[in-house]
Amino acid sequence: MRDPSSVAIGIVFPLMMILLFGYGLSLDVTKVTVAVVDNDVSSDSVALVGAFRLSPNFVVRTTQSLSQAIGLMLDRKVDGILQIPADFSRRRHAGGADVQIVVNGTDANQARIMQAYAGGPIAEWSAAQASSGAAGAVIVVDRLWFNEANDSHYFLIPGLIVLVMTIIGAFLTAMVVAREWERGTLEALFVTPMRPGEFLVSKFIPYFALGMVGFALCFLAGKFLFHVPLRGSMLLLCLAAIVYLVVALGIGLLVSTLVKSQFLASQLAMLLTFLPAMMLSGFLYDLRSMPAVIRGITYVLPARYAVTLLQTLYLAGDVGGVIWLNMGVLALMAAGLILATRLATRKRLA
Repeated sequence: MRDPSSVAIGIVFPLMMILLFGYGLSLDVTKVTVAVVDNDVSSDSVALVGAFRLSPNFVVRTTQSLSQAIGLMLDRKVDGILQIPADFSRRRHAGGADVQIVVNGTDANQARIMQAYAGGPIAEWSAAQASSGAAGAVIVVDRLWFNEANDSHYFLIPGLIVLVMTIIGAFLTAMVVAREWERGTLEALFVTPMRPGEFLVSKFIPYFALGMVGFALCFLAGKFLFHVPLRGSMLLLCLAAIVYLVVALGIGLLVSTLVKSQFLASQLAMLLTFLPAMMLSGFLYDLRSMPAVIRGITYVLPARYAVTLLQTLYLAGDVGGVIWLNMGVLALMAAGLILATRLATRKRLA
């Protein structure tokens, strides 16, 4: 009881784990947002759109044109597009008509679930039409965007890059200064003319280089082993990796500066970086399936922005609205963490 860290690790940490796994771990896909492009605007098409509105799995967003719907898809504001052709009603009464459903295939598993969901409202609407004596079938023509091969590696590799840089940047550096405290070497450093800023740079540079090596290995593995395409700019990808690595290093060094125990520093680093990066960043699970409170917490996690940034660059390309927003947030976090670490570093024993 005299050691507050034991209380934190023995009580607070298990509670945090229970909350994270209980609320954050979800494989359900709920409230899929779909943009509707109704080029027919007939009673039949309106009824079909109504079936999607009544479905508990969809949130319908009406758009005026396909280009507007595509823009919403690129900005990650909708998960799919329902396009009804201009001759939908005429062709249905003539014997058969089709509608197109475009699904965001960034997450292959989520895309498959969305495709299955889309069949529900169409089947219900077709059954209602058949019971009323109307003839003509509706054929669904679907298409995956951003992941035509429907390969989950396309979705996982960008997130794995974030995890690797998180481990190297935050988890390893969290024990750097703590190790110096435990070994008693900081006392010798304090009597030298070395300034605190120089001390931090000496700890920052080696792990930054190691993190970039890890990024390079992940990129090469994704390209040559898993054949994951890079549709965006290689320069922007490297810039995104650098900015996030600085954030991860800043978190690790700040923890390491404030905590003088390697064990406690490693536990804090895992709690603050690795677990959120794996579970609350969108790497494995759709954030919109989580409760609103947990989803709100993810906005303060750097890994959320890094995963979105890398997935966009890999699978969608140079979508400026997504890239610069997330890059800017990470840059602000990096600046704040570096400043906080510098202010927390003092040449004193207490």
